[in-house]
Amino acid sequence: MTEKISDIEFESVETINKFQNRKLQEALRYLEANSAFYQRMFKDNGIDIEQIQTIDDLVKLPFTEKKDLQLHNQEFLCVPSEKIVDYVTTSGTLGDPVTFGCTDNDLERLAYNEMKSFSCAGIKPGNIIQLMTTLDKRFMAGLAYFLGIRKLGASIIRVGNGMPELQWDTINRLKPDTIMCVPSFILRLIEYAEKNGIDYRSSSIKRIIGIGEGLRDQDFNLNLLGKRIKGKWDVSLFATYSSTEMGATFSECPYGCGGHVHPELIIVEIIGDNNLPVKDGEVGEVVVTTLGVEGMPLLRFRTGDMSSKITTRCACGRNSYRLTPLVGRKNNMIKLKGTTIYPPAINDVLDNTPYVVNYVVIVQNSYAGTDEVVVKVGVASGQTFDIIKDLKDRFRSRIRVAPIVEVLSPEDVAKINNPMNNRKPIKFIDRRN
Repeated sequence: MTEKISDIEFESVETINKFQNRKLQEALRYLEANSAFYQRMFKDNGIDIEQIQTIDDLVKLPFTEKKDLQLHNQEFLCVPSEKIVDYVTTSGTLGDPVTFGCTDNDLERLAYNEMKSFSCAGIKPGNIIQLMTTLDKRFMAGLAYFLGIRKLGASIIRVGNGMPELQWDTINRLKPDTIMCVPSFILRLIEYAEKNGIDYRSSSIKRIIGIGEGLRDQDFNLNLLGKRIKGKWDVSLFATYSSTEMGATFSECPYGCGGHVHPELIIVEIIGDNNLPVKDGEVGEVVVTTLGVEGMPLLRFRTGDMSSKITTRCACGRNSYRLTPLVGRKNNMIKLKGTTIYPPAINDVLDNTPYVVNYVVIVQNSYAGTDEVVVKVGVASGQTFDIIKDLKDRFRSRIRVAPIVEVLSPEDVAKINNPMNNRKPIKFIDRRN
């Protein structure tokens, strides 16, 4: 369970490293004693965990892949089933969903994680946060947010996702100062407010915490989506990065220079194409080892997310390292006409185009065997110009190349975005072999 300490993030780098080395040794001993999957991994690879003394020694261990969780899900469980108090699943965006069993201690750990993350974003007792996220459908994050805000002592309004009319009615009635939601939904809120005469700029909202989508570029300036929101609504914007597998959140502080790690909850490696750690500041794949998880802890789990590690001291005073905004997912990298791009760069252009209502990005093999990108967009009615030419010009000015553009009705695109039984809207489809 999480230790009672003042806050390890403000300790010296040396102290943080020693602390994480000790927590790593504890995690390895726990896995060797309780995890059928890792017991087999250690035996098959002749691993003596006593030889793993520091984070630098992690390179001696194999990775855990998403396919391992899919094929051997139950073998990762480290406690009897009667100790599981909550079951959650991953979204299944990149394959079959994976189930995670959480113990009571795991839920306490999630609450602690989110309490620290919300505190990092400046939230205190007395603040009122409107959650525009779901708490049902076996979604870990919504429950974690609720538990963390409760532990922090702030107030919660559980509205759920969507429903702009209900969101604005709640804001007008209960006067929250903070919104937590997917950033692109803010544009829908603004659009609804403008159409219905709501003076959103004078509302009680002073802060927006975004989940699931980036708000900043690699240089920490607001990306196109962030600029579009900020240009309409002068509120403080905070981005977060998390996943069900890691059970931890990287949250920005008010200085907006990367997501802060909580050293007592997770160890992060940034791995290059050779499967070795890259230098600090270089982009690579995020690999995580969870700390303090009781039900289903993970060792060297490959997230598939591409980011870099910033180790310099933050202006907020924290000495723990930070992660830059995600570049994209490793498996989603696209080579379009000689240019390497990731889907978030395409999304950024579309999110900043006022007449685009919704969209889906499809990447597939061309006849020549190269990557071909097709963007299907739903556009607002009444456009009198050449939409395809305008969009291609926008792409070329931002990412230097233009994909194939197809214009559909928003209703047809919505059917692709929201298939039956899918928890998250689908904006990217990879049809490559």
